[in-house]
Amino acid sequence: MVPLAVLLRGKEIADRIKQEIKDEVAAWRKRGVVPKLSTILVGDDESSVVYAKAKERVCGHLGIEFSLFRMDGDVAESDLVGLIRFLNDDSDTHGIMVELPLPRHLNKGRILESVMPLKDVDGVHPINRGHLMAGTAGLYPATPQSCVAIMRLNGIEIEGRHAVVVGRGETVGKPLVPLLLQHHATVTVCHTRTRDIASFTRQADIVVAAAGRAGLIQADMIRKGAVVVDAGINPDGEGICGDVDFDSVAEVAGAITPVPGGVGSLTTAFIMRNLIQAIEMQQASRTEAGK
Repeated sequence: MVPLAVLLRGKEIADRIKQEIKDEVAAWRKRGVVPKLSTILVGDDESSVVYAKAKERVCGHLGIEFSLFRMDGDVAESDLVGLIRFLNDDSDTHGIMVELPLPRHLNKGRILESVMPLKDVDGVHPINRGHLMAGTAGLYPATPQSCVAIMRLNGIEIEGRHAVVVGRGETVGKPLVPLLLQHHATVTVCHTRTRDIASFTRQADIVVAAAGRAGLIQADMIRKGAVVVDAGINPDGEGICGDVDFDSVAEVAGAITPVPGGVGSLTTAFIMRNLIQAIEMQQASRTEAGK
């Protein structure tokens, strides 16, 4: 059956954002600032290697310098923190990313908190999370920004609508809630311990699936004409799939994001957008310190 829902694709939007970033990078270079992203990869997790290489390709296209620091999987936590502190102090590095997941012997919280907030382009430092909660200027996580952008830039209104977020993870679910509130949505959060998730999703104008469970959202859980944003990434036999049973849900939803080709297409673009914002914030901080 032909899907009835409008497909919300991310590539065209991502290309538009990347072109804007490319122009801004050129402007910074004219001012003598060469934007640079430094990524740290611990161990040899295959997906992390793929993501790091993808960032390197995008940086090359946009004129952004890229450095990849690879460390053994059994690296001492003190050595990893030492590298992060070195990059914090390196004036040529404007953004720092630590690829996740980290080996189990490392304390993820301590590692991520050691990144300078003004260089935290992944938006994971508690200070940046505080800015997100307060609605003040900071570096916000890329995937929640992508979820909002793929709706807004496809002409979907968020203000005044009931959004149900399925998932409470640190990467998408939790930070997405205050971001949706900034756009004046009414937000409900469901998770693995919610009783009868469908009773909530059927009331929603917008459903964002971010639980990390393939096929969790089925057609009978969606109100006809609702917007469905799938932020799930789950491996399957042919690559990846989302949290939404796409074929059935597309027959009842008004609009839906595919996986792949939807939210994930925008994530790297927003990391680069954060890098440019980080440069602006670092320059402003230096100016303020010099007064």
